[in-house]
Amino acid sequence: MQGTGQMIPPGQEPGAPPGQQPGVPPAKAKPAAPPIPLEFQADKIMTQAEPELVAILKDSSATAFQRAMACKRLAQVGTKVAVPALAALLADQRLSHYARFGLEPLPDPSADETLREALKKLKGRLLVGVITSIGQRQDAKAVEALAKLLYDADSEVARAAAAALGRISGPLAAKTLQAGLGKTKGALRTAVAEAGLVCAEGLMAQGDRKGAFAFYDVLSRADIPKTVRLAAMHSTIAAETSLRRPR
Repeated sequence: MQGTGQMIPPGQEPGAPPGQQPGVPPAKAKPAAPPIPLEFQADKIMTQAEPELVAILKDSSATAFQRAMACKRLAQVGTKVAVPALAALLADQRLSHYARFGLEPLPDPSADETLREALKKLKGRLLVGVITSIGQRQDAKAVEALAKLLYDADSEVARAAAAALGRISGPLAAKTLQAGLGKTKGALRTAVAEAGLVCAEGLMAQGDRKGAFAFYDVLSRADIPKTVRLAAMHSTIAAETSLRRPR
């Protein structure tokens, strides 16, 4: 080509970028990813302090996502100050799980009081969730209320109550579960027996060997579901033969 002082490589059209084949349109650049809307940006929320997080929970204009992230952050930094705002979300179908996530690690007794109070107000899966959280916190003051829910008409609620009693353990929970073995049938009775195993293990961990062995003995009866019966026998033998057992 004259007048430019440049040579055009063979097969390249004049004015085309280097490397482009004749007759082939240039590749289109991929469009940039759209920015994440502000209401779905979690990074800022996950660095905020408790007052700002509580404000988000109370803000009627905050999105469900923002409130959910605030609950998650409160699980890390929350104190009793956050309990009322979290409690207000326990009846929310979308956010109850996140509210419980925020409440479960809080060390203040007001979290236990809030969950116990929610037992009187909620039903169905929301109630099951609260029962599960009470079990996670091992709230011994909830045993009486859970004892009533052990016979709830909702089978999911009843099974959750059994599991929570097992996790809480202690003499009263053990007595409640042993009574439940004589009053329940079918799948619920199996759930009660399984919770009994957990309860007996808890008694042993608490140093109540006498109570644990007594419960293992009950769970070893012929009328107890086989898997639980065998596990109870195994636990008894393991505890009796352990080198760490009291002499």
